Amino acid sequence: MKNTPSAFLTILLLIYIPVSHSDHHAQSSFKVNNISEDLLVLQGRGGNIALSRGQDGILVIDNDYADLGKALKQQIETLAGDSTLKFILNTHWHGDHTGNNESLNQTGNVTIVAHDNVRKRLSTRQEMPAFNRVVEAHPRSALPTITFPNSMTLHFNNETLTLQHYSNGHTDGDSVIFFEKNNVVHMGDHMFYPMFPFVDMASGGNAVSYAKNVGKVLAAIDSNTTVIPGHGPLTNKQGLMDFHNMLLSTIAEVKAMKTAGSTMKEIQSKGLNKKWAKWNGGFIKEPVWISFIYNSLK
Repeated sequence: MKNTPSAFLTILLLIYIPVSHSDHHAQSSFKVNNISEDLLVLQGRGGNIALSRGQDGILVIDNDYADLGKALKQQIETLAGDSTLKFILNTHWHGDHTGNNESLNQTGNVTIVAHDNVRKRLSTRQEMPAFNRVVEAHPRSALPTITFPNSMTLHFNNETLTLQHYSNGHTDGDSVIFFEKNNVVHMGDHMFYPMFPFVDMASGGNAVSYAKNVGKVLAAIDSNTTVIPGHGPLTNKQGLMDFHNMLLSTIAEVKAMKTAGSTMKEIQSKGLNKKWAKWNGGFIKEPVWISFIYNSLK
């Protein structure tokens, strides 16, 4: 039987993920980076977490896998004492970013904020064919109670946060979050650094739109902006420019080969320019990244 693109992608991911995923899941604590006195970044096993602390209480952006809930609560208490968690912002719906929505909101007094499509996906059964996985609907306490279609502004701890939706990039519900005073941007999974990104095409993601969205963020920041990727170390505008250049250049390479009549398998066999090998260090390897591009091209 002939393999479909999605079946081929599943096979590739199942080949590549176990090694990187098992190593990743050996970690059970958080590395803390201080951007300023009131804004910190926690790096665990899943997506990078931003934590704002101050006179208004605590706000977190994303919250890692569910099984890190106890460690995350302990880390928040260490960093913010007896301050009250007021807000959780979700950059998108994936479990390595929303896994502790429920555990951090056991009292029901925390406000969870996200794009409209995040609530839609968390509240219904989701299939992730790329990982051969089904995610059941989440309980009410894990769902965003404030959602927005395009953008919203939040004033908290003497900071102005802008939540901006970028459509059909990593998923159909991605938000990038800008901190005005601290001059910081949290990219969510619109940045894996320095790695080829995962594009969840089953959730409305598209590699070409992803690259366009990153370009829009670049136009909105300056050379002094601290960039928090969804995965990987903190960087700056130059780091985001390097990532964007990789996206555009590899998309152009695949597009040229596809236009010339090459099949996805033939392009994967030929491979990309060798200069992109340094981006091959994440769980998405070059053949899978090529498949995302190939299937995103119209």
